Amino acid sequence: MDSDFLRQGRGGIVFYECRALAEIPGVRHGFSTRHGGSGPQSRAALNLGRVSWDTAENVQENRRGFLEALGLAPASLRTLSQVHSDRVRIIEENSGDWNSPTRPPEGDGMITALPAIALGIQVADCFPVLVADPKRGVIANLHAGWRGTAARIAEKGVRTIVARFGCEPADLRVAIGPGIRSCCFEVGPEVAAAFEAGFPGAALARPRPGSPGKHLVDLPRALRDQLQTAGVRDRHIFDLGACTRCHLDEFFSYRGEGPRAGRLMAVIARS
Repeated sequence: MDSDFLRQGRGGIVFYECRALAEIPGVRHGFSTRHGGSGPQSRAALNLGRVSWDTAENVQENRRGFLEALGLAPASLRTLSQVHSDRVRIIEENSGDWNSPTRPPEGDGMITALPAIALGIQVADCFPVLVADPKRGVIANLHAGWRGTAARIAEKGVRTIVARFGCEPADLRVAIGPGIRSCCFEVGPEVAAAFEAGFPGAALARPRPGSPGKHLVDLPRALRDQLQTAGVRDRHIFDLGACTRCHLDEFFSYRGEGPRAGRLMAVIARS
């Protein structure tokens, strides 16, 4: 794991914290692991998403524990019905559909400048991307699977922050959490071709040795490319460097576990 991140444990809940975001006054955040909480699985029970093998009561209790480990009120959590898109929503008032735990709005990114709202993104191989502006107090949380990454959701998120809140991209701090990396993210020729076309010259897809027609795609590099294109300084982009598929002892992975996989969560909030 990258030294820019700390592995923390509070109240039995284990999570990762980016040092650069933790240094911003008023910002609280964390990337969950599979450790802590309660649930029916014998190994690592901190499932934070609604899956077939877990109960709504367990998930609610696990979310409460995770939010409290971050120093946040459980009622402050806001989530999305994630649809693997590039749709980024702005929370400008703390009311309406945002307060519905069962029918949240559709989308794959959230931005707000409001205090006391915790933006939560669920993942189990896709990448969570947290963004914070230390000067203007704007925060964002983006869900970047391969579809969202190919659609440049990270770049769109930054450009939306700049356009709507007047932020300077050079001021932003970005933390990329755990996800499936190029060692394990195997795709077919159509997905590989989409990344070659969308990121010309970046060589994000390489043939997988011994697997004709299969390629390995580097999603974190694609995200870094987008962030830099949008004006974020490279030294302000922090990558945990953890592959969910490689580290099933630490994280959930749909590629590694299939339907038995739970859901991780990345959360960011400001006071």
